[in-house]
Amino acid sequence: QVQLVESGGGLVQPGGSLRLSCAASGFTLDYYAIGWFRQAPGKEREGVSCISSRGGRTYYADSVKGRFTISRDNAKNTVYLQMNSLKPEDTAVYYCARERGYYCSGYGSWKYDYWGQGTQVTVAS
Repeated sequence: QVQLVESGGGLVQPGGSLRLSCAASGFTLDYYAIGWFRQAPGKEREGVSCISSRGGRTYYADSVKGRFTISRDNAKNTVYLQMNSLKPEDTAVYYCARERGYYCSGYGSWKYDYWGQGTQVTVAS
């Protein structure tokens, strides 16, 4: 069955870095764009980044542009989110999700059909 499993979260000091991974199984990753989302306590889930099926196009929310980098290795069935210069406001549960097609078409939740269980990222001193 289709599965997305996030890993790599943890506690990091402000200014630090983390790399999240999203391991995909049960489908051919090459055919789908993948998005990263996050949800902080008491806040709505927000789209963070998205990468097209072959990695040719990437998109970032303004809040993370210049600090986060999304990438993918389809041979390893994995999508990554490198997060640098982390801020306390980046604290959230981070999720990856499968877009319904090859290309990123926005962050509306209805555009994504499978979601991972999430990984906690906490930025604090």
